[in-house]
Amino acid sequence: MLGALAGIVVAVALLAFVGPLQDLLPDTGEQTRQQEAQEVIEDSYFRPTDSEELQNASINGMVEKISKANDDKFSHYFDPATYRRFQASSSGEFSGIGVTVTETKQGLRVAQVFDGAPAEKADIGPDDLIVGVDGKSLAGVSADAAATRIKGPPGTTVNLTVVDGRTGERRKVDVERANVKVPAVTGRIEEVDGQKIAYVALAGFTRGAHGELRSEIERLDGKGAEGLVFDLRGNGGGLVDEAVLVQSIFQEDGPVLTIEGRARDEQTFEVTGDPLDGIGPIAVLVDGNTASASEIVTAALKENGLATVIGTRTYGKGVFQEVIPLETGGALDLTVGEYLTADGTSILGKGVVPDEVVKDKDPRDGDDVLDAGLDQVAAELRGS
Repeated sequence: MLGALAGIVVAVALLAFVGPLQDLLPDTGEQTRQQEAQEVIEDSYFRPTDSEELQNASINGMVEKISKANDDKFSHYFDPATYRRFQASSSGEFSGIGVTVTETKQGLRVAQVFDGAPAEKADIGPDDLIVGVDGKSLAGVSADAAATRIKGPPGTTVNLTVVDGRTGERRKVDVERANVKVPAVTGRIEEVDGQKIAYVALAGFTRGAHGELRSEIERLDGKGAEGLVFDLRGNGGGLVDEAVLVQSIFQEDGPVLTIEGRARDEQTFEVTGDPLDGIGPIAVLVDGNTASASEIVTAALKENGLATVIGTRTYGKGVFQEVIPLETGGALDLTVGEYLTADGTSILGKGVVPDEVVKDKDPRDGDDVLDAGLDQVAAELRGS
């Protein structure tokens, strides 16, 4: 469950599939032109060179070439040292600062900051940019690799360069890492003109999240909720099977998404199990940090006429990656396929457009998007 996760949560690289593609990698037994060129450089360049650095630069150049040609900002190369840190940081041995993030050219944009987390204590807030870690720039660094740099043993300190999302002011701040318990689901009852409406926020599509979500909706239904505001703002995605199971809470039958890739057969995922009865009208809250699996669910709810989508256009991820270890060290975090929404639409670069566009002008002065969602559900209840 998400409650057991520690530290920073990478928001845009989490649409996960099982089944490595390592067998598709080419045979490296024969010397290539690339290897020949490297040998010539090592033997003949007028100053000494580092063999490992040349190899990393060569592989990184290949990934950058195909990424640029296909407008793909999600594929990256992990050199052996980065990959080792990535594996360690994913093993539970490391902790972080308690935020979810999305990847930008400059670094990491903060999507959510969890209550009581080190980031909150350091006055890091949503829409702030983390552009440097321990004096090194994050420009062009993948979200996974950047998050790996931020993570570390609990109690240790990381120095972050942060650009304020409102003022653009740049500052450096020391943040002490800690084990951060992230709630998968939070919920409460809201009242609008005497009508009880359930408010439920889902932080990510991690293993078991659908069960927590279903239980929370049932709990609030037992308290008299007549409708639902489902908050997916700042939700960067997660596991594809969890997205299907979450959608199955609301949808009786039919497709949720289709995936396809050059090395994968086309596969359509349909809802499974029994949906909840009597939820009432639903409003889904989204923003530019709603990505990947959360976009799949948002689109499925909208396209099946099950909810009104409120907020701003979602991230527009539309593709999924797989981390493929290389036998010689390091790994490729490679885009291996594209996914289509319930009605066969690609959201790559486009996102899901809300039915009602609402932007929270000043988060310090109430929550305009939440208010719009509550008003929408209340209006539908009055009209029913």
